[in-house]
Amino acid sequence: MQFPVDGIYETHLPVSDLARSVEFYRDRLGLEPATPVPARNAAFFWVGGKARGMLGLWGTGSGPLQMKLHFAFRLPVAALLAAPRRLEAAGIAPLGFHGGPVTEPVVIGWMPALSLYFRDPDEHSLEFIAVLGDPPDPGFGIGPYSDWCARGRPAGANGSARQSD
Repeated sequence: MQFPVDGIYETHLPVSDLARSVEFYRDRLGLEPATPVPARNAAFFWVGGKARGMLGLWGTGSGPLQMKLHFAFRLPVAALLAAPRRLEAAGIAPLGFHGGPVTEPVVIGWMPALSLYFRDPDEHSLEFIAVLGDPPDPGFGIGPYSDWCARGRPAGANGSARQSD
């Protein structure tokens, strides 16, 4: 069974001093800030633009799934929507952002993007992600794709999610 992975979309780093790391990546390396998330002691940067890649910085102990190491594979939207069933068929548990079992991808509203987590045999946090072409909605938070569609998002209006390039 193969997934149509077309790149690594994101990587995340645990950092000892979030403010210092934000300054480094923003001011010294010139990465474009995506969004800070003070409530989760995290900050995100676009790498090569929103549809190309993202770097997440997490203050020690604040990452999803008790993150030690994490990266996300970029997938087409249709493949990501089918991924929960395909992961289960391969004996891999599909997980949501907070680590609980899910039957559908979640949407991260501020991006927005479809997301589905799982773990490798060493318990590393892995993710499939597809950036949607819909307008961002930070107020949505992180929730099931069906909830995103039910709120009248363009991706849900006709059942066809769009992917930005």
